Amino acid sequence: MPNDPASTLSRRERQIMEAIYRLENPTVADIRASIPNPPSENATRTLLTILEQKGHLRHREQGIRFVYEPVIPRDEMAVSTLKNVLRTFFQDSLESAVSKLLDEEEIQLSDDQLDRLVARIEKAKRQGQES
Repeated sequence: MPNDPASTLSRRERQIMEAIYRLENPTVADIRASIPNPPSENATRTLLTILEQKGHLRHREQGIRFVYEPVIPRDEMAVSTLKNVLRTFFQDSLESAVSKLLDEEEIQLSDDQLDRLVARIEKAKRQGQES
């Protein structure tokens, strides 16, 4: 398994991984159907092989087709992807990323959501003080 799973993915590989996380036991046809402007069937198969070689996927036979599943749990991949976004766009600053999201007019948080975020921040403060 890669140390930083998301950092080793090309744009097309990310699209394929996103489809595999969304779908349950997808085939090549399922994956292609869920990707905008999909690559050819042969190119998709090649990308799936590359993703297997990188340690992101595995496949099994189901009848005459291969079905694919992620090796890396969705939560672990999500954290890796977020860390890459922080590093790439926000100089590793979680504060900057959250501030930017909160400044976006399209993102509306309910009072309950804000209360949960405040509680999470307070918990992180307490844990930081204990260290």
